[in-house]
Amino acid sequence: MAEPHAPGLTLAVFASDKGPGDAERSSIMSQAGSYFARRGAGLVCLAENGVLPVPLITAARAAGGRVQIIGDDSIVLPPALDGVPLELIAARAERAARVGALADALVALPGSLQSVSALFTTWTAAKANGLVRPVVMLNRHRAFEAVRGYAADVLSHSLPGHERIVQFSDSIEDVWARVSRLVNER
Repeated sequence: MAEPHAPGLTLAVFASDKGPGDAERSSIMSQAGSYFARRGAGLVCLAENGVLPVPLITAARAAGGRVQIIGDDSIVLPPALDGVPLELIAARAERAARVGALADALVALPGSLQSVSALFTTWTAAKANGLVRPVVMLNRHRAFEAVRGYAADVLSHSLPGHERIVQFSDSIEDVWARVSRLVNER
């Protein structure tokens, strides 16, 4: 079976290498950025409170991908990210809504609680604006088991068809396959 390609697809990727957690997060970000960019996807990243997924962005750009950053006023781009479009928006709700409007799907990589919070803020902002964005979480090393449990216990009762909107994966390749399928099903 041919590998799905989705040129023009824009993914909002939520990732952080700050705080406690999996030591391989930077490597995962690099792999994901490169993999998604080689398949023609653009990335939009939310950058807040000084947290910027540099490995994700640099890998995507090195693979020829397009990247846009939506950030707060704490974000200062390092020289390695010179030329990456940065849109500064003061209010968190407005930043989240902007990311949700730009993205076709939301992808969560193992990271900090801040990145998970940003994911759900963006998802709900998009939903409030009438945009249903599929979410796929890379559950490597069970990073999103608590969220998976929440989806099974709460979303299954309150969001009809939740399994077609929120999914979990164990590999970057499978994240891509799920995102491509979910976006094409809309």
